[in-house]
Amino acid sequence: QVNFVVCQLFALLAAVWFRTYLHSSKTSPFIRHVVATLLGLYLALFCFGWYALHFVIQSGISYYIMIIIGVENMHKYCFVFALGYLTVCQITRVYIFDYGQYSADFSGPMMIITQKITSLAFEIHDGMFRKNEDLTPSQRCLAVRRMPSLLEYLSYNCNFMGILAGPLCSYKDYITFIEGRSYQLQQSEANGKEDTKYEQTDPSPNVAVAQKLLICGLSLLFHMTITKTLPVEYNIDDNFRATASWPVRFFYLYVSLMAARPKYYFAWTLADAINNAAGFGFRGYDKNGVTRWDLISNLRIQQIEFSTSFKMFLDNWNIQTALWLKRVCYERATFSPTIQTFILSAIWHGVYPGYYLTFLTGVLMTLAARAIRNNIRHYFVESPPVKLCYDIVTWMATQAAISYTVVPFVLLSVKPSLTFYSSCYFCLHIASILVLLVFPLKRTQKGSKKHESVQPVWSRKLEEESLLQKNSYSTTNNSFSQKQEITCRYQALKQ
Repeated sequence: QVNFVVCQLFALLAAVWFRTYLHSSKTSPFIRHVVATLLGLYLALFCFGWYALHFVIQSGISYYIMIIIGVENMHKYCFVFALGYLTVCQITRVYIFDYGQYSADFSGPMMIITQKITSLAFEIHDGMFRKNEDLTPSQRCLAVRRMPSLLEYLSYNCNFMGILAGPLCSYKDYITFIEGRSYQLQQSEANGKEDTKYEQTDPSPNVAVAQKLLICGLSLLFHMTITKTLPVEYNIDDNFRATASWPVRFFYLYVSLMAARPKYYFAWTLADAINNAAGFGFRGYDKNGVTRWDLISNLRIQQIEFSTSFKMFLDNWNIQTALWLKRVCYERATFSPTIQTFILSAIWHGVYPGYYLTFLTGVLMTLAARAIRNNIRHYFVESPPVKLCYDIVTWMATQAAISYTVVPFVLLSVKPSLTFYSSCYFCLHIASILVLLVFPLKRTQKGSKKHESVQPVWSRKLEEESLLQKNSYSTTNNSFSQKQEITCRYQALKQ
């Protein structure tokens, strides 16, 4: 863990140097690719030793598969190989070396590399094999029209900005950044034609980086002082279960799981700050002209802590992984996309049984939450006071459901997880099943406006707005419009 933090702080300094001395206006894309890749591999070697070779092996074999298989089927072979290789490494680490290890391990970066390998394989398949009219708007905008060189591929997978903690970014976004086209804006003229203009000067990320480092510091402080005093394991303590009342137990469940989140806030926000410090992550300006550096942000803390629905929590937690699940699984699934997506998420996370208990419980919670929302929410939204009361109740219910669901994710093993659920008499499992039996669950067609709740909220807006607002660079303050803005930017960028 110390190695991980030290390497990330070094990466932050390297990012400032990279942006200052290897700026795209001063240096060729080739040099930027080489330096980003070598620095990334050095950090991986320092942090994980020779286990870092797994990163190169997984990436190299996947690239070889792309070359020899061809664009028609390579996405399937790359998906199976990359996920299979990751799973074998996770099994080896967990069941042979150290079960229950919480320290940084080499399978963490491999999870991000697996996302990048599979995402790129599907994007190449979409861009070089499928017909343009068969693609969804998001697939059309992310489609890659030529095979990346080996250097571009390794740079995308193993660059120093994201090799240790991500976050995932699209291949097009990364290449656009390396080639210095991140600040190219599209402005719609009055006659409807598109006018491509460039910023005279690059917007500075310093304020955004400083804000994110402040969040990192607060999150680390909270984790080191509060988290250890509120262990999740105490929820299954025999004495606590025997003496505490139900309200006390549920309150402790909530605060203990809330206290477990700051370590993720720290790691993901620091990773985002590193990318921003290098100049990567710019997403335009809001309506007040303020720069936005959240193109590849992985979480929105305020929305997480004040979520009023299971879906709202999922949409704002580990955002880039949710996008990856949607791109490679949800929108391509032929049946039960929600269930398939949760299963893929469990496999990707690892081989601890607790992960599977969490995600299987998550399927029930997601379907039940959607059924309740679809059937009763419209009765409470007309009057502001009633809506406020509804929001308070749904916030409490959401926090209880999230905490209840993710306990096995923290406990990892089957026995303590079942001990916890049995001590609660499987109450929310039973409640979810009863909800699904009582309330009709509206069936949705894939590709329609209403998608299943694992789908990020911006994807609905994408379908509705992309045809009306193609190539316009959105300036809305709405934090859920990320994908629409990516779409707008890509329309005018040549491959």
